[in-house]
Amino acid sequence: MASKHGLVHIFLVAFPAQGQVNPLLRLGKLIASKGNVLVTFSAPKSIGKKMSNAGAAVSSDPTPVGNRGGMIRFEFFDDGCDEDKYDQPHDLDTYLSLLEAHGTKALKEIINNHTLNGSPVSCLISTPWVLWVCDLAQEFNIPCAALWVQSCACFSTYYHYQNSLVPFPSEEQPDIDVQMPSMPVLKSDEISSFLHPFTPHMFLKRSFIGQFKNISKPFCILAETFQELEEDAIKYMSQIFPIRAVGPLFKGALHDTGSNISGDLLKADDCLEWLDSKPDSSVVYISFGSVVSMKQELVTEMAYGVLNSGVSFLWVLNMKTTTTIDKTGELPKGFLEEVGERGMVVQWSPQAKVLTHPAVSCFVSHCGWNSTMEALSSGVPVVAFPHRGDQVTNAKYLEDVWKVGIRMSRGEAENRVIGRKDVEECLKEATSGVKAVEMKKNALKWKKAAEEAVAEGGSSDRNIQEFVDKVKKLRVQ
Repeated sequence: MASKHGLVHIFLVAFPAQGQVNPLLRLGKLIASKGNVLVTFSAPKSIGKKMSNAGAAVSSDPTPVGNRGGMIRFEFFDDGCDEDKYDQPHDLDTYLSLLEAHGTKALKEIINNHTLNGSPVSCLISTPWVLWVCDLAQEFNIPCAALWVQSCACFSTYYHYQNSLVPFPSEEQPDIDVQMPSMPVLKSDEISSFLHPFTPHMFLKRSFIGQFKNISKPFCILAETFQELEEDAIKYMSQIFPIRAVGPLFKGALHDTGSNISGDLLKADDCLEWLDSKPDSSVVYISFGSVVSMKQELVTEMAYGVLNSGVSFLWVLNMKTTTTIDKTGELPKGFLEEVGERGMVVQWSPQAKVLTHPAVSCFVSHCGWNSTMEALSSGVPVVAFPHRGDQVTNAKYLEDVWKVGIRMSRGEAENRVIGRKDVEECLKEATSGVKAVEMKKNALKWKKAAEEAVAEGGSSDRNIQEFVDKVKKLRVQ
């Protein structure tokens, strides 16, 4: 076992969801790569089991990252659940309470053990929904930070909503526009759908707003975005909170040597060889993340729309997913036979590798923030198919602000099934239409900006280095 004595020990705690595990682990690898740092990544045991089953190296022994003496290790804890209750949205309130109670107890013991073993924790970093870690840090007199895993625009939205700083849609005025400082005007269906007065997801609204109330406790908020992408919003919100943009984390993490350490909770299917057989910019990549499920009617319309468009495609359709109550619908009978070599359907994909593959022309996405950042930093235009939450805001920015996207849907507020003709037209527009060339040009511009941000001396790289330096300084005080 490699020696960990003398290293600054930064302890990461993730909420057990794919969209929070991946960015936090990527951040951990980047922090470790700065040198003389031991990073411990922690989450409920169920996450460790899923990561291991997906083929990730999750050893409790420190693994070297980079060439500056940094290391990363894993330590999972009991959350009090025999089953993956966080996969059941209707029971999220119950699970959050359970996670906090059991997690607090387990992490207290873990932190004490590290102190006794000569490797005291110098800083705690958590993701949203486990911000009770900040209270734990306070109890142990340990500095704490948080990783914000959505856009700075959404951070600003929750802040302004929670503090009633600007008018938001209400029962009396459900359709009003929202104007916040340093942001474009958002229509009522472009703010996070959880903030709408008639949202069917009140439990998610309570959870987001409830967790956001604790966001003032960390000494630093590390944001999965980059300065050049959201310059105005970051500059404005940085006057209120200690925000430091450190993304795109997936782009930065590509540069370290811990690439065998992955945060995927599902084992990816082998689709890269199939992509290798396709011409450059000829394949449409379709994926709606790990949470969104598609009803049968929507899967059918999407399938025929893709078929009628004539494009080659790689479609991630995880019909066996356990992360939602509702199962995703099935492909129409005979669809795969009719498509032939023109298309490939997989349960899960190595998305970061897929988006950087030269064969991929555009990305049909639910516009979750991880997917949005991966598309932007890979130079891939987006056909936006948002469902709920921050996805609708991301879709707005992709189309109207960053100008790399076309909206196929406006989210659940639209309350309609997107038909096959809409799908066909959007795919043709994104791959060969009037907007296609301009979207690709803009996408490549953001790719270049992302690469510069994470390169040595870039804005995000500097912010990570300054964070590590700050933790080291706090450690010796």
